[in-house]
Amino acid sequence: QVHLVESGGGSVQSGGSLRLSCAASEYTGNGYCMGWFRQAPVKEREGLAVTATDGMIRYADSVKGRFTISQDNAKNTLYLQMNSLKPEDTAMYYCATRRRSGWWCPLHPGEYNYWGQGTQVTVSS
Repeated sequence: QVHLVESGGGSVQSGGSLRLSCAASEYTGNGYCMGWFRQAPVKEREGLAVTATDGMIRYADSVKGRFTISQDNAKNTLYLQMNSLKPEDTAMYYCATRRRSGWWCPLHPGEYNYWGQGTQVTVSS
């Protein structure tokens, strides 16, 4: 079982940036999808960005152009660079992984079965 630990959350003003990290307990390789998700209070968890080691990347429309997902395979670490943050980006951010079943990795959080504990991001206006 893969264990995931997120870090890098915090409080930032609107327009600011943060970089989240997600350390995996083992190398997941191209047989896995990895992604970032978030959940705001009283809202459903939503997928933000997913990737695989062969370069497959998908973004949700809500973050396209502002957030960038990347991974360092040598460090078994997934990143999410978040720029131009808005108050509506305030949420708990999670990373997750699942075995890959096709070239496209899904954005729906229900498709992922290994999750980290989350890191809080708060954006003030």
